[in-house]
Amino acid sequence: MASRDGPRAEGTDGSDFQHRERVAKHYQMSVALKSEIRKLNIVHVLIWVLVAAQVTVSQLGLVSHKVVAAPYQWEYPYLLSIVPTLFSFAALPRNNIGYLVASMISGGLFCIAPLLYGSMEMFPVAQQLYRHGKAYRFIFGFSAVSVLYLVIVIAVQVHGWQIWYSKSLLGQWSTSTQDRKKK
Repeated sequence: MASRDGPRAEGTDGSDFQHRERVAKHYQMSVALKSEIRKLNIVHVLIWVLVAAQVTVSQLGLVSHKVVAAPYQWEYPYLLSIVPTLFSFAALPRNNIGYLVASMISGGLFCIAPLLYGSMEMFPVAQQLYRHGKAYRFIFGFSAVSVLYLVIVIAVQVHGWQIWYSKSLLGQWSTSTQDRKKK
C-alpha cells in the first residue's frame, strides 16, 4: 500500500485500483431485486385500492348496486393483503430479513389464498355467464365476474412474482451475511 510519506508498494505503478472499485455481484443483484419488488408493491397497492374502493362504495351505498356490484366474500379477506406490502416496504431499506420473511408468509396467507378462494367462489357464476350469456352483477356496465377474474389473474401474477423476487432477495441477503460471518 502506498502512503504519503512512505514508499510505494513494489510491483505497482498505482493503476491497479480498478478491481477495488467493482461492486460485488450479490450487492448488484440486491439492488435490482429491491427495485423490482418496489414496482410490484406499487402495482399491488393499486389493485388493493381498486378492491377497497369497490367494497367501500358498495358497503356505504354511495352508488346503486346496479352500477357497482356487492362484493364477493373473498374480497373482504383480500383487504388484509396490504399487510405483506407494508412488511415488504419496511424490509427493503435496511435489509431486514425478518420483515421480508413475514412479507412472504403473509403474502401467501392474505394475498394468494383469498384470490384462489375467490376464483372458486365465482366459478359457477362465470360458468353461467359463459354458457348462457347472463350476468346478474355489474361493475360500471361490465360483468362483475369478468372484471374480478381479470383482477384475480393480474393479482396472482403480481403476488407470485413478488414472492419469487423476495425469495431471491432473501438468498442474496443470506449470501452477504454468510460472507461477513466467514471474515
